[in-house]
Amino acid sequence: MTAATATTARRIWRHRWIYLLILPTIVYFVIFAYAPMVGLQIAFKDFKVFAGMWKSPWVGFEHFQTLFGSEKFPQLIRNTLLISVYRIVFGFPVPIIFALLLNEVRRVWFKRGVQTVTYFPHFLSWVVFAGIVVNLLGPTGILNTLIVEAGGERINFLTNPDTFRSVLVLTGILKEFGWGAIIYLAALSGIDPQLYEAARVDGAGKLRQIWHVTLPGLRPVMAVLLVLSLGNLLDAGFDQVFQLYNGAVLEVGDIIDTYVYRVGLLDAQFELATAVGLFKGVIGLIMIVSANQVLKKMGQRSVW
Repeated sequence: MTAATATTARRIWRHRWIYLLILPTIVYFVIFAYAPMVGLQIAFKDFKVFAGMWKSPWVGFEHFQTLFGSEKFPQLIRNTLLISVYRIVFGFPVPIIFALLLNEVRRVWFKRGVQTVTYFPHFLSWVVFAGIVVNLLGPTGILNTLIVEAGGERINFLTNPDTFRSVLVLTGILKEFGWGAIIYLAALSGIDPQLYEAARVDGAGKLRQIWHVTLPGLRPVMAVLLVLSLGNLLDAGFDQVFQLYNGAVLEVGDIIDTYVYRVGLLDAQFELATAVGLFKGVIGLIMIVSANQVLKKMGQRSVW
């Protein structure tokens, strides 16, 4: 045993309780994240259910050629990217703005009450939340009832291709912005109060303090969360879209995940569904690694 190996072994033994605490997390990811990767070989095989994964014949990149040559593939990519980009552009700033506003509230009871109300929807499943959305925006929903009572005509928000993506983005923001603000509120609590005092001494008003003290303090957290968001660029939210989309908006609402559901589960084309999932994973990895490298070159705190 070399001196370096012995030093490492002693360090591990010294901090053995810390490693013991993270062991369940490691086991969890090994079982549910890394072990299932063995099944990715189905994307390169002509999968036979009765023959099993290991004995099914190899077909190479045939399923990827089928995917990329499909007439629906450009539409799926376009819908997925548009919905994801809209969510980042319009949804990413909302938790930040909400956290900044909530941070200025001095009544603790009011602050806690608002925070509880806004992050509660995060704990609702999309099955429940989609039911609320339908009751609000459906043809006979509350909003359409108010429009008719005011002398207007009903608007089919959920069956109109022109409004469906906007409904997806807006409802996604409403459901998650309160939960997302928790991270920024925690980051705000870590900013040194002396920086605000120094800014006030220099004559900075509230907006100047936010611009020169608060936002720079939030910048590392914002950068990391943005990188993680880019890694999920091809994940447009299956649960939400599946609960809200219908045949009338399939052209603008059909995303990669809903396509995988139809092809993989309903049509039992497990190989093609696995190929789509592997394609998503590779693109996500490229995006998150690229964004992380950009952050490093900009001198910002990176994910790793």
